[in-house]
Amino acid sequence: MNLNNPIFSDETKARAHLEAIRWPEGPVCPHCGEKQRVYRVTGKSARPGLIHCNACDGQFTVTTGGVMESSKIPLTKWALGFYLYAGSKKGFSAHQLHRQLGVTYKSAWFMAHRIREAMGPAKGDLGPMGGEGKVVEVDETEISPGRKTKVRGGRARHKNKKFVALVERDGQVRSAVIDGGAMQLRNEVRKHLHPEATLHTDMANSLRSIVADHERVDHSKEYVRKGKSAKVHTNTAEGYFSLFKRGLVGTYQHISPAHLQRYLNEFDFRMNNRSKLGVDDTTRAARIIKDAEGKRLTYQRPGAA
Repeated sequence: MNLNNPIFSDETKARAHLEAIRWPEGPVCPHCGEKQRVYRVTGKSARPGLIHCNACDGQFTVTTGGVMESSKIPLTKWALGFYLYAGSKKGFSAHQLHRQLGVTYKSAWFMAHRIREAMGPAKGDLGPMGGEGKVVEVDETEISPGRKTKVRGGRARHKNKKFVALVERDGQVRSAVIDGGAMQLRNEVRKHLHPEATLHTDMANSLRSIVADHERVDHSKEYVRKGKSAKVHTNTAEGYFSLFKRGLVGTYQHISPAHLQRYLNEFDFRMNNRSKLGVDDTTRAARIIKDAEGKRLTYQRPGAA
């Protein structure tokens, strides 16, 4: 990423960059979907980048109908924010964003959560993971309350939070917060797992009989063993947990349970668009900008991160 790129300093070029990613074939009205009868509004009184749709008589800009809507933050700062989150393997905190962009912490918090929202999957966009001949590792982990959630007497305001990760061997990862017990864990795995996939887990009884082809590894005796068609282990899932927790300890220090799923979406996105799969930082940032379309996030009360 070249920080000297004019899209990070010139508002007109930043707008053109965002428009080219969102509308590669020209503007599309977010209100009615019209592509032909749209034109740019010019004149001294017109807002920069304003477009009028003759089909529905609506007006819009590149920020309409996405996470940037109703924001007064310059597009140059949005463009840089997208790139910073795309290229930061262990996350990028709102305090870092506040210092890097020269915006208030409140604005940085606003941007950070909306960028994470853009990194999350679209509704109805999740198909089953794995398939015939493909291995999917499933494991769960727990996040203990941080020191900022402690109160006098050693008690914590928040209970430990759990989440489960499904990792397709050499493929995609998908994480979900587990608020309930074993039944919710089973339901989450069953919802995301292809019935013909080969499931690899530890000895947790809660994950038994979810699919026909299920192999387990006993961590009290071994971490890897020879299976029917592939080595049986959950090392890939545990490696992902390690990356997430290093980001938690080194970057965020504390994550509010109310926002945990959005942070998981952030790490899932980078893992699913990693360099090993042929995706560089520029392409990753472009995908975040493209995926921001159709997603909105109303005001979130600022907190630590």
